[in-house]
Amino acid sequence: MSKLNPNQQKAVTATEGHVLILAGAGSGKTRVLVHRIAHLIRDKKVSPESILGLTFTNKAAEEMRERVAKLVSIEEAQQVSLSTFHSFCMKILRKEIHRLGFTQKFSLYDEKDMRRLIMQVAEELFDGEELSLEPIITAISYIKGKGLAAEDFPKTSDPKQDAFIKEVYESLRVAMRAYNALDFDSLLTLTVELFESFPEILEKYQDRFRYIMIDEYQDTNPIQYRLASLLSKKYHNLCVVGDDDQSIYAWRGAEIEHILSFPAETTIKLEQNYRSTSRILQAANAVIKNNVHRHDKVLQTNAKEGETLEIFNAPSEQEEVESVIQRILQFREEKNYRWKDIAILYRSNNLARSFELALMQTVWRNEGQWVRGIPYQVFGGMGFFERGEVKDLMAYLRIISNPKDQEALLRIVNYPRRGISDKTLDTITQFNRRKHLPLLAVMKKITQGEYPELALTSRGSQGIANFVILYQEMTEKFQSLSLSQGLKWLLEKIDYKTALMKEFKTDTVQEAKWENIQAFISAMQTYEKGEGASLHDFLASSLLNNHKDRKKDLFGSDTLSLMTFHSAKGLEFPAVFLVGLEDHLIPHLKSQTKEGIEEERRLLYVAITRAMEALCLSMSRKRTTHGKIVSCNPSRFLFEIPKEILKVTSWK
Repeated sequence: MSKLNPNQQKAVTATEGHVLILAGAGSGKTRVLVHRIAHLIRDKKVSPESILGLTFTNKAAEEMRERVAKLVSIEEAQQVSLSTFHSFCMKILRKEIHRLGFTQKFSLYDEKDMRRLIMQVAEELFDGEELSLEPIITAISYIKGKGLAAEDFPKTSDPKQDAFIKEVYESLRVAMRAYNALDFDSLLTLTVELFESFPEILEKYQDRFRYIMIDEYQDTNPIQYRLASLLSKKYHNLCVVGDDDQSIYAWRGAEIEHILSFPAETTIKLEQNYRSTSRILQAANAVIKNNVHRHDKVLQTNAKEGETLEIFNAPSEQEEVESVIQRILQFREEKNYRWKDIAILYRSNNLARSFELALMQTVWRNEGQWVRGIPYQVFGGMGFFERGEVKDLMAYLRIISNPKDQEALLRIVNYPRRGISDKTLDTITQFNRRKHLPLLAVMKKITQGEYPELALTSRGSQGIANFVILYQEMTEKFQSLSLSQGLKWLLEKIDYKTALMKEFKTDTVQEAKWENIQAFISAMQTYEKGEGASLHDFLASSLLNNHKDRKKDLFGSDTLSLMTFHSAKGLEFPAVFLVGLEDHLIPHLKSQTKEGIEEERRLLYVAITRAMEALCLSMSRKRTTHGKIVSCNPSRFLFEIPKEILKVTSWK
């Protein structure tokens, strides 16, 4: 206890009734929680089995258990129930679900299982109609997260769509019961249903868990809120820990109102920050105080004042990317930072691709040797080169560069579709392996009338002939045109955009994928400016820098981090670069309501408070959006940061 500050000590010893602990960013809330559990066991003589701690990740639960074990015995720590909401509900349902008409050996369906089942149910109900799966999945998740009945789902402007969702939802429930299966959302909804339908079962668990703590309370959705309310109703010992200023998950059902209106008998604020310099906290406090819908608190620190925040307004997005990377290289020299000490954070995932492509091509000095490619990892989103559309383009380029690349050939030989069936592909691939011949060579021979023993259909033979002709045209074009011009010709030749439109029905998905294609072309154009540009070298550098195992071998765990503001929550880095700070990105164009603007401001607050020592802010005056170059304004939130702690700079 002597290592805790006064407010942390108050939070540890306030054990009875409804307790609200408002834990600001970097204020040591996990330390408070584990000391609170130890205090209940050691000083209050509470049985460890009577303590329940709920959080949102298995990692957080395990970390808490390990730290509790250092303060009490390992045996006592094991007896405390520390888990995620879902794990907790799973344990209860394994014992009690027979009361709801399921057996105890129920299956748990993951997201892919549920997508398949929803599609199957929808197709059976609406045979022959074109279906868009995403609105159905989103609606069903919303219904479950809110704990609603299907008829209570908010109506849209399309009555037909509403009726469709309701019918799918009801049929899905019947199917899940028939299959004796649950999904992750059902773990919570069925536990609440169990407690509300069988008061004696609820009382059994109320009597067991007399002291309940919930971490990250601002992230709870309505069904989690109801679960906590039911469990704590008898003994009223409910301690919730969180920070309304870090409530950034409304899009997945979290409701900030839960922490703002919590009926606390005791409220304790943890405002002492142990992470960031004074100037970084000044910026964070100055931004977040403009939110109206919040508990009043101000982060403070005993740490040094720290460096002035750097801010850079680039003429174009390409110059922003180049300047950020140049400043990162300077940090490496000036401050002796490792790559893993540095993070590039952004509001939208699509901003990552330009940085990935530039990091891949950057030349830097490592122990006296010039190296191409800065090691990086993308968190909370798919890496640029892992995206299906980018893999397609790379496969086309690989087969032009290396006709024997069978893996690349198999990926694109029938995409877009050319009438080459899976059966035809199986036949010719088995043949080429048996004969130890390159697959493309076999396909060429087939078009010349050889290998009649394969007995291919006329449709399959024609599809193969069409691809061989395309391959010959591709090789000629890439010899006579620049790389980017050749790629543009190829996209038009195979009508790749139409293929994407047919495969992905949602406008936003179509736009995102086509923007990735345009970014890939831009990367090629940048690469072409260098000396000795060749398709082979472009592919080699791209593949090398995208190979995770190779990257691990070369650099170990020392990699620069790329992630969204959302993904960065809970993390910290000595140096943080916040990029793309423009008014249509943060606050996002789709978040222009009063509530939306406040959540976007909280999101920037979270991003700022990830920085420990250095914080750099950047934006671009022009950016390509949906294939068009648009003018951009700096984020309105930047004008809320005091000028005296900002240094306008150029990182060239």
